[in-house]
Amino acid sequence: MLYYLFDYLEGIHFPGARMFQYTSFRAGMAILLAMFISLFYGKRIISYLRKEQMGEIVRDLGLKGQIEKAGTPTMGGLIIIMATLIPTVLFARLDNIYIIILLVSMIWLGVIGFLDDYIKVFRKNKEGLKGKFKILGQVGLGVVVGLMLYFSPTVTVKHQENKVKVPAGTEQTEYKPIKFGSEEKTLETTMPFVKGNEFSYSDILFWMDAQDRPVWAVASIFIFAVIFIITAVSNGANLTDGIDGLAAGSSAVIMAAIAVFVFVSGNLMFADYLNIMFIPRSEEVLIFCGAFLGGLIGFIWYNTYPAQVFMGDTGSLTIGGVIAVLAIIVRKELLLPILCGIFFAESLSVMLQVSYFKYTKKKFGEGRRIFLMSPLHHHYQKLGYHESKIVVRAIIIGIILAVISIITLKIR
Repeated sequence: MLYYLFDYLEGIHFPGARMFQYTSFRAGMAILLAMFISLFYGKRIISYLRKEQMGEIVRDLGLKGQIEKAGTPTMGGLIIIMATLIPTVLFARLDNIYIIILLVSMIWLGVIGFLDDYIKVFRKNKEGLKGKFKILGQVGLGVVVGLMLYFSPTVTVKHQENKVKVPAGTEQTEYKPIKFGSEEKTLETTMPFVKGNEFSYSDILFWMDAQDRPVWAVASIFIFAVIFIITAVSNGANLTDGIDGLAAGSSAVIMAAIAVFVFVSGNLMFADYLNIMFIPRSEEVLIFCGAFLGGLIGFIWYNTYPAQVFMGDTGSLTIGGVIAVLAIIVRKELLLPILCGIFFAESLSVMLQVSYFKYTKKKFGEGRRIFLMSPLHHHYQKLGYHESKIVVRAIIIGIILAVISIITLKIR
């Protein structure tokens, strides 16, 4: 909203109004406002949740210090959502297709997570919202996001034209600066560690000529990929949210890396230098990233051990899903197994544990386990590691994975 106000003020030469034209300034303001909201208003939300007795129902898993957490306010994801939405609405251009998609995604997943927490807290049902309804909600969002990205005429990229050699003897460098062609509507994404690192979802129909590939088939492949990515990352974040600060801290690191991808993909100069796809209008996503990052950092203030509030599914499902949507927008979704390595490890530990238990029960008549307990963070708790040590080490690993993800821009 403020963007349009200051755009008008610039038209009448109001001093300082031009600053709002700069994405970096608005992103910085979004971070500060989001942190202010999550830090100061977050405390009020926690007090309200405690007053309304919206406490966590803890299942006894035999973990040290677990029972003491019973009654800790949950639904703290509302703090992150509020701290993200308000700065985004104030500082971003609301006619931007990517901002619209992100706002829809955050509200959609927030509602699903809130319903799950509401059923757990007020209906005293430890299972919460049935899994099939969660999956249905995530699939529904995947369809909506996929359709918007596929059919919106403003979701485009610009490719670099071929380098042109300069005649020998000139004072210029070996190559002229790379120039970008016109905007293209394409399903291409980034393929890490591969030279000419662009992959198109339409190429899955490799047995057909490009002009013969049906629109419905190509759209279906892309939408299926979007559904899978959103569901996988959202549930991965949900499984990671098991000890104080783990999901929020890991997500903050991931968001910082995604903000770098957004910045370079939406900046013509850096896209030129890094020889990557330039995504027109994606620079506006930086404001959302700033708000999201600020909200996460502010939430960590109250979520570190011993936590004063839990994010609940209201937060974890939303965080994971929005991270997936952001990665798809900047066409870095194939990097998610690396960038979201902590989420991936947590999810994989559960899948391996359940599969191996069922296999051994069927074969030997007795179920056996790979880990002492899954998800993975509970395994380390069983080994005697303190929550804080697990969280800090996971964040360090997350930083390493984020750096590796960023340098893939040059490793091909």
